[in-house]
Amino acid sequence: MNIRVLPDVLISQIAAGEVVERPAAALKEMLENSLDAGATDIQIDLEQGGIKRIRVSDNGCGIARDELALALTRHATSKIASLADLEQVASLGFRGEALASIAAIARVQLSSRSANAQNNAAEHAWTLQVEGGRLGEPVPAARATGTTVDIQDLFFNTPARRKFLKTEGTEYAHCAETVRRLALANPQVAFTLTHNGRVQLRLNAEPAHARVRQVLGEAFESHAIGVDAAAGALRVSGWVIRPGAATASRESQHVFVNGRYVRDKLIVHALKEAYRDVLHHQLNPAYCLFISLPPDGVDVNVHPAKTEIRFRDSRGVHQFLFHAVERLLSAPVEAGATPAPEGQAPAGFRPAWGAPQQASMPLQVNEAMAFYAPLVAHPYSGAPLGQESGIRDQESGEGVAPAAQPLPDDIDAPPLGYALGQLHGVYVLAQNAQGLVLVDMHAAHERVVYEKLKTALDARAVPAQTLLIPVALTVDARDVAEIGPHLEALADIGFELSITSPTSVAVRSVPWLLKNADPVELTRAVLAEVAEFGVARLLAERRNELLATLACHGAVRANRMLTLPEMNALLREMEATERGGQCNHGRPTWFQISLRELDSMFMRGR
Repeated sequence: MNIRVLPDVLISQIAAGEVVERPAAALKEMLENSLDAGATDIQIDLEQGGIKRIRVSDNGCGIARDELALALTRHATSKIASLADLEQVASLGFRGEALASIAAIARVQLSSRSANAQNNAAEHAWTLQVEGGRLGEPVPAARATGTTVDIQDLFFNTPARRKFLKTEGTEYAHCAETVRRLALANPQVAFTLTHNGRVQLRLNAEPAHARVRQVLGEAFESHAIGVDAAAGALRVSGWVIRPGAATASRESQHVFVNGRYVRDKLIVHALKEAYRDVLHHQLNPAYCLFISLPPDGVDVNVHPAKTEIRFRDSRGVHQFLFHAVERLLSAPVEAGATPAPEGQAPAGFRPAWGAPQQASMPLQVNEAMAFYAPLVAHPYSGAPLGQESGIRDQESGEGVAPAAQPLPDDIDAPPLGYALGQLHGVYVLAQNAQGLVLVDMHAAHERVVYEKLKTALDARAVPAQTLLIPVALTVDARDVAEIGPHLEALADIGFELSITSPTSVAVRSVPWLLKNADPVELTRAVLAEVAEFGVARLLAERRNELLATLACHGAVRANRMLTLPEMNALLREMEATERGGQCNHGRPTWFQISLRELDSMFMRGR
């Protein structure tokens, strides 16, 4: 076959396969153009989920008559002019191929009135018709300053592509999600979304927190914690969900880099690591985060869809995000803090009757008293901790915890207050300034013990288990090159490797806590982690899993009665412990019930 140059229309149709995979992709490109044009009010009209029609109208700066045809030409743009501009790109669009690709596979009408033209063309708008890549001539039109792009019959001349589209409802859902994402990043812009003649979404220009409430819902807002951290020119702001409000869904995970919505594995990994010690099983956190950094610190020209990016200093960004969110989640309990919103029962809440009891956990009385011995009891907390604890089996019917006296009004109660008593040998009831505090004593003590174990282990070098016979394995030459600079750091945590050839390494010792792991499998996982994140996080993860098991078995058992001094000692320890709101399995450790909620239960004031 002879080599030939493809026609421009066919080239645009091929390019459209990368840029426009469904109506939502075309809508995204149009909305980004409107935002780049400085629009403050954007109207979106859809028909049949965007398959029949997508119409985007804005009040931006507009396009001059002489540039209408250029706007529909491949690789024509006003946003960059050189490689230096590409490396410093700050606009959402810049490739100059979206409109041309859409025009090659749809019927497009482009109408615009320029705001900065100095000739008579600015006196009215102009309209240009395009069908299947064939341009017409501009004709006069009537509209205010701004631009309207009307896309009809998407994929009308590429029926094979049209067959891959989903139902009208599915395509509309993708379009609506695109609008919501851009609305989150641009609260200063008003958006109106209409589908089949009905207004589905109307967002006025408003502050960021109000926009988040409108787009993500009041449930997200009520459980959200504000994030605001900076390291030099790198900054992150926004909101992350409290661990206790996490769900199995990943729909409410939004990350924006310099105003651009992105899906980046590095960012997802950093946030997952930050939640690792406080998230229950397979639940996923929700977040809305805005990352800003100099444009030359991120490469957005990775994929035509522009949702994939590459950081210049990926490791630095990973560590910054991890520590920013991890510090926020590990903050000790503060006065007035509540892991569950007022007026809303915690997920999985059951009344006291018929509630299942926790399985028995091993606890030695002497060990419990030794654990709490260094703590100084509050004058209100009861007998000194050095006295006989009085802890006895609940089943024996002996040793019931003494009833607490009313809390004096003049006492400045700590965040979790002071213990009143126990419920079913499982929960501690405490009184603070806000009302009633319910504490799962096993989960709370488990977190306290877990953090103490981690601190003790971090305070000294990790012991290593030397292998009787070193284990040799063959790896990629690239992995060997990557592991070289990290050999000393790995040895500090008990993992001793030696490079035996350009394509092989020998494992001589592993961390003692991981002595039962497969050294070959562990080494390959370490190599993969080091290549992307530096010194392997896998070791820390497995270490923490083992420490969590030890803490679980060392925490106070359910169905045990504690004295008031022990209960108050536990409350004080919770307040001083990082991540005290969740156990190391991610379950909540305490809930606040306000006086207003209690009054409502008993209909006081009605």
